[in-house]
Amino acid sequence: MSQSAAVLKKYWGHTAFKPGQLATIEAILARKDVLASLPTGGGKSICYQAPALQLPGICLVISPLIALMRDQVENLRSKQITAFALYSGMSRKEVINTLQVASTSNCKFLYVSPERLESDLFQEYLPGLNVQLIAVDEAHCISQWGYDFRPPYLRIAQLREELPAVPILALTASATPMVQEDIIAKLQLHEPVLVKQSFARHNLSYSVFEVEMAIPKINRILNQVKGSSIIYCRTRKRTQEIATLLQAQGIEASFYHAGLDAATRQERQAAWKNDQTPVMVCTNAFGMGIDKPDVRTVIHVGIPDCLENYYQEAGRAGRDGNKSYAVLLFTPRDKQELLDSITDRFPSLASIREVYQAIANYLQLPVGSGEGQYFDFDWTAFIHRFKLPAPLVLQSLKILGQEGWVNYNEAVFIPPRIQFVAARLLIESLEQDDLELDKLSKTLLRTYSGIYDQPVSISEKQIAALLKSPVEEIQTQLQELQKRGVLSYHPQKEEPQLFFPVPRIRAEELVIDQANFNNRKKQYEERLRTMLQYTEHQQNCRSLLIANYFGDLSAKSCGTCDNCLAAKKKSLSGAGFEEIKTQLLALLKNGPLPCSTITELLINNDETEVLGVLDFLQAAEIIQLHKDGTVTLT
Repeated sequence: MSQSAAVLKKYWGHTAFKPGQLATIEAILARKDVLASLPTGGGKSICYQAPALQLPGICLVISPLIALMRDQVENLRSKQITAFALYSGMSRKEVINTLQVASTSNCKFLYVSPERLESDLFQEYLPGLNVQLIAVDEAHCISQWGYDFRPPYLRIAQLREELPAVPILALTASATPMVQEDIIAKLQLHEPVLVKQSFARHNLSYSVFEVEMAIPKINRILNQVKGSSIIYCRTRKRTQEIATLLQAQGIEASFYHAGLDAATRQERQAAWKNDQTPVMVCTNAFGMGIDKPDVRTVIHVGIPDCLENYYQEAGRAGRDGNKSYAVLLFTPRDKQELLDSITDRFPSLASIREVYQAIANYLQLPVGSGEGQYFDFDWTAFIHRFKLPAPLVLQSLKILGQEGWVNYNEAVFIPPRIQFVAARLLIESLEQDDLELDKLSKTLLRTYSGIYDQPVSISEKQIAALLKSPVEEIQTQLQELQKRGVLSYHPQKEEPQLFFPVPRIRAEELVIDQANFNNRKKQYEERLRTMLQYTEHQQNCRSLLIANYFGDLSAKSCGTCDNCLAAKKKSLSGAGFEEIKTQLLALLKNGPLPCSTITELLINNDETEVLGVLDFLQAAEIIQLHKDGTVTLT
C-alpha cells in the first residue's frame, strides 16, 4: 500500500481515491504547482490534506468561506490533526495567539481568509510558519472574468514572492477554460500540472420546466422523490412564501436566508442536516461548505444568473452517488426579470456614490478615518433609514468591494469567548456543588491556555465532543457558570460587517475603473445569455451542455435528463409507445417478471421496440432492471 493510500485509509477510512485526487496528490508530493478542476462533490479537500500529512511543516489553506474553514478545522481536530483558522472578526490578540501556537506547535493546517494575507501580523509571522504547501480553494475568485471575482484573492500571488519554492495547489469546481487560464496567470503557477475531471454527474438527472405556478410542480416532485431536498429561490421573501405554502400541504419545510439571526440559521441548518426537516427553502446563502451526501433533489424556483452558480448549487444533490434530481422551474416573467437585472447589477457611478455616502452617514465616519476597521452593519435598518432599493445597495457594495473601497462581509464569524474571573477556591468548590459544571470547568482549563489572563476563543463542538454531551447542554452550562460568577461567557456571534481597507474619502472623489467595470458587465451579459439558452434547449443533453461549457468535451449524453428522455420517447412514439408502456406496467403490477418473459407476453409488438420502452422506463426510474434479469416497478 502506498503512503498516500495508507493516509487515506487511516484518516478517512476510504480504500480508494476519487477520480483526480491521486494525480493531484502525487504532483504535489513531487513539489509541482497544480490546477485541479474537479466537479462539485469531487473531494477537493483531500487533495491538499492527504499530501500535507506526508510533508513536514504547515499547509496554508486560503478560503473565502468562514463556515467551511470552521468545519474543516473541527473535522481535522476530530482526527487528532492540529489545525487553526484566521478569519475576519478575530481580535488582534487572538490572531497573535493563533500565529504563535501555529509556528511553535505540530500544526499541520492553517486556514486563512484572503483578507488576512496582507496584514502586518501575518507578514511578520509568515517566515516562521514553515509553510510547505499553499492550497487555494475556490480559486476562480481570483479571476476578474470569473462569476465570483473577489479582489482580496489578488494578494495571494504575493505569497509566491515570499515563498518561491513552495508548491501552490489551485482548486475550483466551476471555472471555464478562460477562467482557468486566468487562475494560472494570476497565481503565477509555474508549469502547472492540470488535473481535470469530467463535469458530468452520471447519477444526477437535470430537468427544466416552464410553469405558471411553481408550488404544484414542487409538490409532485417532493411526493415522487422522497428524502432530503433543497429549494433555491432568488429572494428572501420568496423562501418564506414557498416554505409556508409547502407546510400548508403537509410537507415539513423550513426557510433560510442571510437576514435571519445566527442562532435561527444554525438551528434550521442543524434540523435539515439531521433530517428533522427534510426540505430547506433558501437563497444561495445556504449550502456553502455544507456536505450532506444524501440530498435527493435540488429545485431552483427562478433562473440563476449563470451556469457556474447553477452547477454548484444543483451539484449539492447526490453526492453519495445515488440517483438524484436537479430541477429548474421558471415562469415567463422570470426570464424578463433576469434580463432586467443587468441594470440593477451594474448601477451608475452616481448611484454607487450615493450608497457610499449613505454608508459614511450611517457609520458617522469622518473623511480620512476607518482604515483597517470593521463596523457592524444592520442591513434592514440601513435600507429603511436611507430609503434605498435593496438590489442597488447590494450591487453597489459588491462593486465598492471589487474596486477596493469597502468590503461587505455578510456574516463575520466571531467565535464564543470565555475568561475565568473567579478565585480558584470558588472553582474548586464546584467539585462538591455540581459535578457536571466541575467537569466542564476542568476541561476548559486543561484545553485552553491563558484562559485566566484574557478572553479566549473556544470551540463548543470540541468541548462537547470531549465531554460526550450535546453542544446545547455545554452552552447552558457555560451560561450557568457565568451566573455563578465563575467565568465571563460571550456567545458566538455572526453579524454582517463592513470593512474599510482604505480611509473613507469624499463621495464625489470616489472613482471606479470604468474599463474593468464595462468588461465585467459584458462577461455578466454573456453568462446570463448562456444560462437562458440552457433553459431554452429542448434537444441537447443538459449534462452535456454543462460539461461543454466548462471545457469538458469528452462527456457523453447522460440518457436521463428531460431532453434525453424526450428524445428516447420520440423515437418510440411511432411504434405505439404509450400502448406498449400501458401493457408493460399492467404486467408488472402483478410482481417481478424476467425480461425474456415480458417480450414473450408482448408478442404482438416488435421486440426491439419493447426493449426500447423498457430502457426508457428504467432511465425514468419507473421500473428497475435487476442483475438477475428480472424487472420490477420502482
